[in-house]
Amino acid sequence: MKKNHLKIIIAAFIIGSSFIIHSCDKDEDITSAIEVVGIAQDPNNFKGDVTNGQIVTLDPMKLYKLNGIVTVKNGGTLSIPAGTKITATAGASSYILVEQGGKIYVNGTPGSPVLFTSETTEAGNWGGIVICGKAPINTGNTGSSEIGNLTYGGTETTDNSGSLNYVRIEYAGAEFDGKKFNGLSLFGVGNETRVESVALLNNADDGIEIYGGTVNVSNIVSIGNANHAFSYKDGWIGNATNIFTKRKADGTGNTGIIGINNAGNDNASPRSNPTIKNVTFIGGTSGESNGIKLKQGTFATLDNVVLSDWSIGIDIESDSTVTRFNGKKRITNVLFKDTTTEVSLKSSAGATVAIIDTTYTKKPDATGAGNGILTPSWAVGWSGLQ
Repeated sequence: MKKNHLKIIIAAFIIGSSFIIHSCDKDEDITSAIEVVGIAQDPNNFKGDVTNGQIVTLDPMKLYKLNGIVTVKNGGTLSIPAGTKITATAGASSYILVEQGGKIYVNGTPGSPVLFTSETTEAGNWGGIVICGKAPINTGNTGSSEIGNLTYGGTETTDNSGSLNYVRIEYAGAEFDGKKFNGLSLFGVGNETRVESVALLNNADDGIEIYGGTVNVSNIVSIGNANHAFSYKDGWIGNATNIFTKRKADGTGNTGIIGINNAGNDNASPRSNPTIKNVTFIGGTSGESNGIKLKQGTFATLDNVVLSDWSIGIDIESDSTVTRFNGKKRITNVLFKDTTTEVSLKSSAGATVAIIDTTYTKKPDATGAGNGILTPSWAVGWSGLQ
């Protein structure tokens, strides 16, 4: 058979009902043009790798069963349109993992969010979403993620792992090998990655945890999680804006937000130093109950904060963190409601430190995430809140 002189190859990826024209090359016979590859051809068995050069787009008209691990490899792209529902069925063996250089685009809308859930409504019934980027961390030039053992970290502050927009992640946090997943784990993720309008509900460990990097997050709802609603460490330098959290109704769970610099070296560089603004943390006074806990060398700037029903509103520990905040007005416009102790300071040795009166400022009408202690309007509907 005669070869076509243009010698164009069209690689077709068939995923469910999606058909994506992918690439071309110059020196092949046109008769070999069609190649069927990819994951998720059967929505009832959603698992596998999205490899280098692949673009996998899910079909929102289909219901996906996450029966294993979906790994977005370096150079691969997973796109999940508005309205898609993914139900995990394989416990700790069900999770989404994005490698360095891979991209995930979860493109929900306020009226049609993307939902990640499990077959039963109990926390810890599947893994969660894990994203590894190339932005700086302070535990070494690079690290290995505790989930998936993937490399993360580097020097690319503007690294882009894709976007999460109007997505709800619930009942995740499965335990394996003595470790627990979070709802969403961001390892060394860069600031070109978009993380906006994400709800973390009823997960068995933290709602969201940030391991270094430079990612910015906004419009985050974290409710009913068994451990921290929002946590960060390992040199995170980014912005968190519009955060609304609630402790579990039974009083379990720890802080609204916990931040550290480095577990083994308070002064490791780059130092965790986020700006946290427009946040509401609703708690309960039983057990360990801190609205905000900052320790182990972290710096931060906090503004427009609402704290309700905590034993301690803001707990600051370790010498370098206390020095950073005490008397420095880096905590401003705070409303404390039904909080036993507004602010507590302790040295690295555990000794109580006297609080200088310019450490924080109060504002009785602070709006926090937008509506004081009540659900903010931006969170209604898509997040599961009414």
